[in-house]
Amino acid sequence: MAHRTYSISDLASDFDVTTRTIRFYEEKGLLNPERKGQTRVYSAADRIKLKLIIRGKRMGLSLEDSKDIIEMYQPEHDNSPQLMKLISKIRERQVLLKEQLRDIETMLEELNEAEERCVQALAEMKPQQSKAG
Repeated sequence: MAHRTYSISDLASDFDVTTRTIRFYEEKGLLNPERKGQTRVYSAADRIKLKLIIRGKRMGLSLEDSKDIIEMYQPEHDNSPQLMKLISKIRERQVLLKEQLRDIETMLEELNEAEERCVQALAEMKPQQSKAG
């Protein structure tokens, strides 16, 4: 049975990324397609790696972290070290996002207070402007 292969444009279309993005992942050693002349031929494994890279990116993982985690995968072995590393990275990301959320909430409070002061100052100016006129 022939294994399914993909062109760079197939993958770009499937994952809504540019071919340039896929070539960038190749340069970083994340994908290693076969070559037939000048044409890149991607395997099902390459397709899965690309899916994991994109998922990791959405979760905020660096490409280096994604590469490390993907390279740990060994189909015939215990993948608990890979899963533990992924859990660790997820938890780091959660801590960072919670800190950012607190910062955003503080900033929103400060903006709301500043807006209220401006509205109040404007309201106090209106009566004075009508007296002057």
